[in-house]
Amino acid sequence: MVIIVRSVTLTIYLSENDTYNGRAAYEAVVEYLRDSGIAGATVLHGIEGYGVHSKIHTANILRLGSDLPIVIMAVDTEEKIKSVTPILREMIPKELITIQAVDILSGENV
Repeated sequence: MVIIVRSVTLTIYLSENDTYNGRAAYEAVVEYLRDSGIAGATVLHGIEGYGVHSKIHTANILRLGSDLPIVIMAVDTEEKIKSVTPILREMIPKELITIQAVDILSGENV
């Protein structure tokens, strides 16, 4: 028998140069999520990407850029994720934040 738990993922799209109170924004966000009791969060470092301004940021040596993409993904119940979004919007007001429904098929707390 497969147990499926309904949950949501929070995805935040940042750049590695984004800051919050003088430190890397992704570090501040992950610390806030942990301190808020969110079940888990992961930071992914992209090798290439672009955003609203269509400027490509890449780790390609021929087009060596800085400010590479950072993606933070977190998962928990919809109630808990939505409870942290007001502070996240204050911390990183211009960054793209999405919430998506997911079915968790396995994990320690399933």
